Amino acid sequence: MKLTKKQFGKIKHLMPIARKPSKISNYQFLSAILYMIENGCKWRALPKKYGKWHSIYMKFNRWSKNGTIQRIFEEMQKMNIIDIRSDVLCIDSTSIKVHPDAAGARKISGEQSIGRSKGG
Repeated sequence: MKLTKKQFGKIKHLMPIARKPSKISNYQFLSAILYMIENGCKWRALPKKYGKWHSIYMKFNRWSKNGTIQRIFEEMQKMNIIDIRSDVLCIDSTSIKVHPDAAGARKISGEQSIGRSKGG
């Protein structure tokens, strides 16, 4: 899924106006997000050509909280720029199963009395 400059020009009006110059352009940012959706990679595995992964993550986090990402993707779907339906977009969610012994329960060692306390 590649975003051309012509397609980006159609949705450029949806981008928020930055207070200070950004290190990555909005075109570069959207291309990185589309790359992540297509390939399902982790933030840290994002190719260097898109810029620093942390900057892209921070911008994505900010834009998703204020609804900008939602508006951009809805508009891209209306204009047939992308042909996927994205009701929910979840990037970098992980699930790791841990052995029950690794759950952090306190280990008790030594003698243990059953029934009566050691104090009597």
